[in-house]
Formats: sequence, C-alpha cells, structure tokens
Amino acid sequence: MSAALLLATLLMTGLGQVAQKLTVEHWRLVAADGWAARLRSPWPWLALLALGLGLACWLLLLQRVEVGSAYPMLALNFVLVTLVARFVFDEPVDRRHLAGLLLIVAGVALLGRQA
Repeated sequence: MSAALLLATLLMTGLGQVAQKLTVEHWRLVAADGWAARLRSPWPWLALLALGLGLACWLLLLQRVEVGSAYPMLALNFVLVTLVARFVFDEPVDRRHLAGLLLIVAGVALLGRQA
C-alpha cells in the first residue's frame, strides 16, 4: 500500500509540474487575449487537480511511513520531470544532467534500503 501511495504521489505531482509547463506555454500563445482566455485553458485546472491529488496521496502516505523515509523518495520527481522535459518538450539534457539524475537514483536507492 505504501509503495502504491508513493507512486501515486510521484505521478500526480509530476503530472502537476508538466501541466504547469503546459499552462505557461499556452498562456504565452494567448497573452494578448487576457486573463479570461488564460483561465479557459484546461492546463492550469489539470495542474491544480493533479497537485491536489498528489497532496492527498502524500498525506495518506505520511500516515503509514515516517517522513524521514518518505521525503527523500520524492527526489525521483526530478528524474521523472527531466525525462518528460527531454522527450515531451524536447529540452536539452546533457551529461551533467544525466550524472545528477544517476546520483539522485543512487541516493534514493541507498536511503530506500533503510526504510
């Protein structure tokens, strides 16, 4: 159950980050149309929904797992969002980024053994 809640938290907060990026991309396109056009976009609402669900999953997870064990696992969002940035938004990811992601995964694996 805890692993499922952690995965749900990661996916919802990751989706929230992606939806925020899509929000600002859309807002750039409709900037001249004002705030009404911005608020008609589905992306900010998806961001709010996903982040809200991520918070709910996180709170349920914290009822089952110590925060000192659970919180470092959220670093996996850096990996998830970087991969989405690369493959969805075509943002550059260089060797330095990849080295950082590997260190994050290694750190999570190291801390996960203690949990």
